[in-house]
Amino acid sequence: MATQLSTKKNSTLIYILGVGLLTGTLDACSAILLNWQIKAASIFKYIASGVFGKTAALAGGTKMVLWGVGFHYFIAFSFTTVLFLLHPMFFSWFRNKFLTGAIYGIMIWGIMNLVVVPLSNLPARQLHLVSSLTDCGILIICLGLPISYIATGYYFYKAK
Repeated sequence: MATQLSTKKNSTLIYILGVGLLTGTLDACSAILLNWQIKAASIFKYIASGVFGKTAALAGGTKMVLWGVGFHYFIAFSFTTVLFLLHPMFFSWFRNKFLTGAIYGIMIWGIMNLVVVPLSNLPARQLHLVSSLTDCGILIICLGLPISYIATGYYFYKAK
């Protein structure tokens, strides 16, 4: 019995790590592709500037890029973990993988833009409808849907 419980926990952890890696990579790739005119290193320095401030992050070299990558994946893994573990509750409410994933993406956008970014060292920015819808769509596609689809499959097969 204890071995079976340990195996289930390990299985869940492996799924969360895999989905977190997938969602973090999809989101990073979308940021790099959408901002193709900017070096990828600058994108990750911008992320690092949320903690270290604009001046320190932009003046920093590879170390700041690595901090930005680390923060990016930390955020992706955090959202993945919470939403993956809460998935049975959300799925029972919406009963649709696509709708659940879309709601996840919208929730992530709201938390990031209304809580995380304002609490960081990033300068305040105005929200614009088109860029907000684009950003929300990216989060739905890169985080919400993969988490929803993979978690649905995981919990469906786990129940059998």
